[in-house]
Amino acid sequence: MSTLEALWTELADVKDELALRDWFPGTSGNLSIKVSDDPLNFLVTASGKDKRRRTNEDFLLVDAEGIAVDPTHLRASAETGLHAKVYQLTDAGCCLHVHTVDNNVISELYGDEGQITFRGQELIKAFNIWEEDGAITVPIIENYADLKTLAECFGTVIGPDTRAVLIRNHGITVWGRSGFEAKKHLEALEFLFSYHIKLKSLQKLHDGQPSLI
Repeated sequence: MSTLEALWTELADVKDELALRDWFPGTSGNLSIKVSDDPLNFLVTASGKDKRRRTNEDFLLVDAEGIAVDPTHLRASAETGLHAKVYQLTDAGCCLHVHTVDNNVISELYGDEGQITFRGQELIKAFNIWEEDGAITVPIIENYADLKTLAECFGTVIGPDTRAVLIRNHGITVWGRSGFEAKKHLEALEFLFSYHIKLKSLQKLHDGQPSLI
Protein backbone atom coordinates (compact mmCIF):
# COMPACT_ATOMS: atom_id res chain seq x y z
CA MET A 1 0.00 0.00 0.00
CA SER A 2 1.37 3.44 -0.94
CA THR A 3 1.65 6.30 1.56
CA LEU A 4 -1.26 8.10 -0.10
CA GLU A 5 -3.44 4.98 0.08
CA ALA A 6 -2.53 4.46 3.75
CA LEU A 7 -3.41 8.04 4.63
CA TRP A 8 -6.66 7.80 2.64
CA THR A 9 -7.62 4.71 4.65
CA GLU A 10 -6.65 6.37 7.94
CA LEU A 11 -8.86 9.37 7.19
CA ALA A 12 -11.72 7.17 5.94
CA ASP A 13 -11.59 5.16 9.18
CA VAL A 14 -11.85 8.36 11.23
CA LYS A 15 -14.75 9.53 9.08
CA ASP A 16 -16.58 6.24 9.64
CA GLU A 17 -16.17 6.50 13.42
CA LEU A 18 -17.41 10.09 13.56
CA ALA A 19 -20.32 9.25 11.27
CA LEU A 20 -21.42 6.56 13.73
CA ARG A 21 -21.64 9.31 16.35
CA ASP A 22 -23.91 11.28 13.97
CA TRP A 23 -21.47 14.21 13.90
CA PHE A 24 -22.06 15.00 10.19
CA PRO A 25 -25.70 16.21 10.03
CA GLY A 26 -26.87 17.44 6.64
CA THR A 27 -23.51 16.60 4.95
CA SER A 28 -21.86 19.17 7.26
CA GLY A 29 -18.31 18.81 8.53
CA ASN A 30 -15.03 18.13 6.79
CA LEU A 31 -11.81 16.22 7.44
CA SER A 32 -8.28 16.28 6.12
CA ILE A 33 -4.95 14.55 6.52
CA LYS A 34 -1.54 15.90 5.49
CA VAL A 35 0.32 14.07 2.74
CA SER A 36 3.44 16.25 2.38
CA ASP A 37 5.00 19.39 3.88
CA ASP A 38 7.01 20.78 0.97
CA PRO A 39 4.98 21.38 -1.01
CA LEU A 40 1.99 21.28 1.34
CA ASN A 41 -0.49 18.74 0.01
CA PHE A 42 -3.36 17.19 1.93
CA LEU A 43 -6.39 15.00 1.40
CA VAL A 44 -9.65 16.78 2.22
CA THR A 45 -13.30 15.76 2.05
CA ALA A 46 -15.16 16.44 -1.17
CA SER A 47 -18.04 18.88 -0.86
CA GLY A 48 -21.63 17.71 -0.49
CA LYS A 49 -20.93 14.03 0.14
CA ASP A 50 -22.90 11.82 2.53
CA LYS A 51 -20.23 11.06 5.10
CA ARG A 52 -22.12 8.04 6.39
CA ARG A 53 -21.14 6.26 3.17
CA ARG A 54 -17.65 5.19 2.14
CA THR A 55 -16.78 5.72 -1.51
CA ASN A 56 -13.76 6.27 -3.75
CA GLU A 57 -14.77 9.93 -4.11
CA ASP A 58 -14.80 10.90 -0.44
CA PHE A 59 -11.53 12.86 -0.59
CA LEU A 60 -9.36 14.74 -3.06
CA LEU A 61 -5.74 15.83 -2.91
CA VAL A 62 -5.26 19.61 -2.73
CA ASP A 63 -2.39 22.06 -2.35
CA ALA A 64 -1.87 24.91 0.14
CA GLU A 65 -4.40 27.04 -1.76
CA GLY A 66 -7.04 24.32 -1.65
CA ILE A 67 -6.70 23.65 -5.38
CA ALA A 68 -6.94 20.06 -6.59
CA VAL A 69 -3.52 18.60 -7.43
CA ASP A 70 -4.95 16.33 -10.14
CA PRO A 71 -7.81 16.97 -12.59
CA THR A 72 -11.14 16.03 -10.95
CA HIS A 73 -14.83 16.84 -11.06
CA LEU A 74 -14.88 16.94 -7.25
CA ARG A 75 -14.96 20.19 -5.29
CA ALA A 76 -12.99 20.55 -2.08
CA SER A 77 -14.94 21.36 1.08
CA ALA A 78 -15.77 25.04 1.51
CA GLU A 79 -13.74 25.15 4.73
CA THR A 80 -10.55 23.81 3.11
CA GLY A 81 -8.88 27.13 3.89
CA LEU A 82 -9.19 26.43 7.61
CA HIS A 83 -7.36 23.14 7.20
CA ALA A 84 -4.61 24.84 5.21
CA LYS A 85 -4.14 27.39 8.02
CA VAL A 86 -3.79 24.60 10.56
CA TYR A 87 -1.09 22.86 8.52
CA GLN A 88 0.74 26.10 7.86
CA LEU A 89 0.78 27.20 11.52
CA THR A 90 1.09 23.94 13.48
CA ASP A 91 2.69 20.50 13.39
CA ALA A 92 -0.69 18.89 12.74
CA GLY A 93 -1.02 15.85 10.54
CA CYS A 94 -4.82 15.60 10.63
CA CYS A 95 -7.61 18.15 11.01
CA LEU A 96 -11.31 17.56 11.79
CA HIS A 97 -14.24 19.98 11.58
CA VAL A 98 -17.66 18.94 12.89
CA HIS A 99 -20.94 20.60 13.81
CA THR A 100 -22.62 19.26 16.96
CA VAL A 101 -25.37 20.72 19.11
CA ASP A 102 -23.04 20.88 22.11
CA ASN A 103 -20.18 22.71 20.41
CA ASN A 104 -22.62 25.19 18.86
CA VAL A 105 -24.26 25.86 22.23
CA ILE A 106 -20.87 26.41 23.87
CA SER A 107 -19.81 28.77 21.07
CA GLU A 108 -22.94 30.84 21.60
CA LEU A 109 -22.72 30.87 25.41
CA TYR A 110 -19.09 32.05 25.39
CA GLY A 111 -18.83 33.75 22.00
CA ASP A 112 -18.80 37.24 23.51
CA GLU A 113 -15.89 36.23 25.76
CA GLY A 114 -13.96 34.90 22.78
CA GLN A 115 -12.91 31.67 24.48
CA ILE A 116 -13.78 28.95 26.94
CA THR A 117 -11.35 27.41 29.44
CA PHE A 118 -11.61 24.01 31.11
CA ARG A 119 -9.61 23.52 34.29
CA GLY A 120 -9.18 20.56 36.63
CA GLN A 121 -11.01 18.16 34.31
CA GLU A 122 -9.67 14.63 33.83
CA LEU A 123 -10.29 14.66 30.07
CA ILE A 124 -7.77 17.43 29.43
CA LYS A 125 -5.13 14.71 29.83
CA ALA A 126 -6.09 13.82 26.26
CA PHE A 127 -4.04 16.91 25.35
CA ASN A 128 -1.04 15.72 27.36
CA ILE A 129 -1.83 18.20 30.15
CA TRP A 130 -0.91 16.51 33.42
CA GLU A 131 -0.52 19.38 35.89
CA GLU A 132 -2.68 19.34 39.04
CA ASP A 133 -4.40 22.58 38.04
CA GLY A 134 -3.95 22.13 34.31
CA ALA A 135 -6.20 23.94 31.88
CA ILE A 136 -6.98 24.11 28.18
CA THR A 137 -8.47 27.11 26.40
CA VAL A 138 -10.42 26.97 23.14
CA PRO A 139 -10.67 30.27 21.23
CA ILE A 140 -14.04 31.25 19.76
CA ILE A 141 -14.27 33.39 16.61
CA GLU A 142 -17.20 34.90 14.76
CA ASN A 143 -18.70 33.07 11.79
CA TYR A 144 -17.77 35.32 8.88
CA ALA A 145 -19.67 34.57 5.68
CA ASP A 146 -16.63 35.43 3.58
CA LEU A 147 -14.49 32.30 3.82
CA LYS A 148 -11.23 34.13 3.19
CA THR A 149 -11.96 36.49 6.10
CA LEU A 150 -12.96 33.51 8.22
CA ALA A 151 -9.68 31.71 7.48
CA GLU A 152 -7.63 34.82 8.25
CA CYS A 153 -9.39 35.37 11.58
CA PHE A 154 -9.06 31.67 12.33
CA GLY A 155 -5.31 31.85 11.82
CA THR A 156 -4.87 34.79 14.21
CA VAL A 157 -6.07 32.82 17.26
CA ILE A 158 -3.86 29.75 16.74
CA GLY A 159 -1.02 29.79 19.26
CA PRO A 160 1.58 27.25 20.39
CA ASP A 161 -0.84 25.56 22.80
CA THR A 162 -3.97 25.77 20.66
CA ARG A 163 -5.47 22.45 19.63
CA ALA A 164 -8.92 23.59 18.51
CA VAL A 165 -10.92 26.64 17.50
CA LEU A 166 -14.68 27.13 17.82
CA ILE A 167 -16.52 29.14 15.20
CA ARG A 168 -19.64 30.73 16.60
CA ASN A 169 -22.62 28.58 15.61
CA HIS A 170 -20.45 26.91 12.98
CA GLY A 171 -18.80 23.98 14.69
CA ILE A 172 -15.31 23.20 15.91
CA THR A 173 -12.02 22.58 14.13
CA VAL A 174 -9.64 20.25 15.99
CA TRP A 175 -6.26 18.87 15.00
CA GLY A 176 -3.53 16.43 16.03
CA ARG A 177 -0.36 14.88 14.71
CA SER A 178 -2.29 11.86 13.40
CA GLY A 179 -5.85 10.80 12.73
CA PHE A 180 -5.94 9.03 16.09
CA GLU A 181 -4.70 12.08 18.00
CA ALA A 182 -7.06 14.48 16.23
CA LYS A 183 -10.01 12.17 16.98
CA LYS A 184 -8.89 11.86 20.61
CA HIS A 185 -8.81 15.65 20.95
CA LEU A 186 -12.25 15.97 19.36
CA GLU A 187 -13.78 13.31 21.59
CA ALA A 188 -12.31 14.90 24.71
CA LEU A 189 -13.62 18.36 23.85
CA GLU A 190 -17.08 17.10 22.96
CA PHE A 191 -17.20 15.34 26.35
CA LEU A 192 -16.17 18.56 28.11
CA PHE A 193 -18.76 20.60 26.20
CA SER A 194 -21.54 18.15 27.04
CA TYR A 195 -20.47 17.96 30.70
CA HIS A 196 -20.33 21.75 31.02
CA ILE A 197 -23.79 22.26 29.51
CA LYS A 198 -25.36 19.61 31.76
CA LEU A 199 -23.61 20.95 34.86
CA LYS A 200 -24.78 24.52 34.23
CA SER A 201 -28.33 23.30 33.64
CA LEU A 202 -28.33 21.31 36.90
CA GLN A 203 -26.90 24.27 38.80
CA LYS A 204 -29.76 26.43 37.52
CA LEU A 205 -32.28 23.85 38.69
CA HIS A 206 -30.61 23.60 42.10
CA ASP A 207 -30.82 27.36 42.47
CA GLY A 208 -34.52 27.29 41.62
CA GLN A 209 -34.05 29.01 38.29
CA PRO A 210 -35.47 27.96 34.91
CA SER A 211 -33.51 25.03 33.50
CA LEU A 212 -32.65 26.80 30.25
CA ILE A 213 -29.04 28.03 30.34
